[in-house]
Order: sequence, then C-alpha cells, then structure tokens
Amino acid sequence: MTNCINQSCTLQIQFNYLTVFDIFFERIKMIIGYTTGVFDLFHIGHVNILRNAKSMCDRLIVGVTVDELTLYKNKQSVVSFEERIEVVRACRYVDLAVPQEDMNKLEALNRYKFNIIFVGDDWYKTEKWIDFETEFQAKNVRVIYFPYTKSTSSTLINETLKKLRDS
Repeated sequence: MTNCINQSCTLQIQFNYLTVFDIFFERIKMIIGYTTGVFDLFHIGHVNILRNAKSMCDRLIVGVTVDELTLYKNKQSVVSFEERIEVVRACRYVDLAVPQEDMNKLEALNRYKFNIIFVGDDWYKTEKWIDFETEFQAKNVRVIYFPYTKSTSSTLINETLKKLRDS
C-alpha cells in the first residue's frame, strides 16, 4: 500500500510541475512565423526559405497551396497537393503544415496568429505587398523578405525536364 501512496504523490507532483511549466511558457511570448508556397518538386530553394524562416521564430507554420488555387493562378503542379504537404511536413524546420486555400494573408493571420510573415523577395515593393505591409504593420506583424534562390526553382527544374524529354 505504501508504494501506491508514493506513486500517487509522485504523479500529483509531476502533474503540478507540468501545469506550472505550461503556465510559465504561455506567459513567454512565442514568436510564430508563417510562410506559404506551392512547394512543387521540393528543392534547395524551399529548404533555404524554411531554414531561414525557422531561425527567426519559435514555431513555423507553412501554408501549402492547394491544387485548385494553383490552377486558379494559371499554373499546374507536377506533384499532388497531398504529396506536397507531406513533404513539407517531413521537413525538420516546419512545425505545422496547413492547406493554403486562398491568397488572403490577413485571414491566415486571424487563423494562425503569427508575429512574422516570410515572403520571397520577388514580391518586394509590389503593389499587393505594399498594401499587406501596411495592414500587417497595424497589427504588429513583421514582413521579412528572403532572397529568391536563383540557381534553382521548380520552374527551372520543369523546363530542364521538358528539354530532356524533348531531345
């Protein structure tokens, strides 16, 4: 019987410790980052943006563009959404991969409560992102632009594969 009481006390102490631990970390502001992409033919450029983003936040949420949105943007992915999101989930820099079903970044902010949004520098100073920056600034969200990896892209890989098939 004594062991049962000791085990019970030990479990109670562990439970209380975990509760205090959780409360302590809730009070520390975690930096949540967010980025999106198609992530078709996952390559080093994708790894670079995810690694760099993760280095600047505690939790990284990645929106993976669904096939319907890719088609809406007059593009078509080679790899299906289901496979692309699993590849992104497998990346060690990603804490959570979610479907990106529209381009509304403010709706994503409401849903995921991020502090920083990471974007490729190909969007820098575009009208769309100037507007987003203003809206994000009003909500205390930083916009960080990362350099586009020029040596590798899904488009370049697709073009190379097409040339190889055609020759």
